[in-house]
Amino acid sequence: MVEEPEQFTGDYSSLWRLDMMPSLPRLSWWWWWVILFIPDPENPGRSKQLMVLWSSKETPAVRVNDHWWKPGSRMRIDEHGGHVVPGMVCSWWFDGKDMHEPLVIRECKMVSIDDKHPLWPAEGQGQGSGAVIPLVDDDLSLGLTKDNKKFWLNLVSDEKAQMNGAPKSISAELTPWWGPPSKLTYKNNVFFSDMGYDILRVQGTKASIVIDGEKFEGTGYFQKVSVQAPTFPWFWGMLHFDDGSYLDWFMPHISFSTLNLNDKPWKLRDIFRNPKIGTGIFHDAKRNTTEEFKKCTVELIEPDNNDELILDNDGNSLPKFRVQVWNEDTQIALEVRAVSRAKWTFDQPTRAGMVSHLTYNEYPLQVLKIAIKDEEGLRTKNDYSWIHGNAEHSWGFLH
Repeated sequence: MVEEPEQFTGDYSSLWRLDMMPSLPRLSWWWWWVILFIPDPENPGRSKQLMVLWSSKETPAVRVNDHWWKPGSRMRIDEHGGHVVPGMVCSWWFDGKDMHEPLVIRECKMVSIDDKHPLWPAEGQGQGSGAVIPLVDDDLSLGLTKDNKKFWLNLVSDEKAQMNGAPKSISAELTPWWGPPSKLTYKNNVFFSDMGYDILRVQGTKASIVIDGEKFEGTGYFQKVSVQAPTFPWFWGMLHFDDGSYLDWFMPHISFSTLNLNDKPWKLRDIFRNPKIGTGIFHDAKRNTTEEFKKCTVELIEPDNNDELILDNDGNSLPKFRVQVWNEDTQIALEVRAVSRAKWTFDQPTRAGMVSHLTYNEYPLQVLKIAIKDEEGLRTKNDYSWIHGNAEHSWGFLH
């Protein structure tokens, strides 16, 4: 039985700052990103899911889906480190059957402050407590409470989404689950002329969620990302296990899919990928160990006649992913199926009248099979009462 900590641990000093690297025109991109998983009693192999994104970008203009966002101003930082940024709040909700996308797509200015800022309503300790607060009539805030005990999230759906059957309001509190997944991790890499990335992650939390007044229990994942580079295609995915274990995989790559200029899947050019090796991590609650992987492969599989036909909102068949991660001690192989698709398209004008494009897909997953082999034996899907997760696949080349 894993022990649940009382507060989130790690270095949260930069959680509410977006100035860790100098901004680069058309390349700098910042976001706070949360995804929540709620067990679906009608289909135990799947989960209901909510994704929320608070984002800003250094750009004169970018089209997000069919919404042209023209910030008209740049990020401002006051003498206390408080940020005012032009940005957007975007969200989708998968209710186990239908994908409501977008649940929210709201252009706004946002304030990001920590608890040492004079605007914070209480005396702060400077250990991470703070919030990002969109300056709109509805409460769309994300924050971390005193002593880093819990994150909060508040959301009010757009009227159009509500008219299509989406819930009106969603709120959540994220609390620590156990050891490594609930400890903040930090990665920073500057690889050329201020280009690079800066990432904070809390990979596994418990989540208490209220949807239109009804209470649910689930799990959550949080990350804050700064990217200072052109955006290439990638595969990424993560799984939460019933015992608190956490698995993810990541495989960025160069592909002919960088030439794609729309959101249509299954193009013939999306075959060749280089490199074909990625990374991953497994926080194993049963063994109380963490395995890091420098070897990872991801195979995108188009369903055949023997598979259940599941379509996205545009009538396209949804993919399966075959993933392997391994090191000298542990090998993990799995096959997952997308049960829905949320997509975000970005079109950014560049030079000489050209437009660069990115399609970013998020897929709620169902685990079909998994094998975890280490020196203590073999575990399969039957060793867990549930496994929930999400996978990403992107194409295009945003620059």
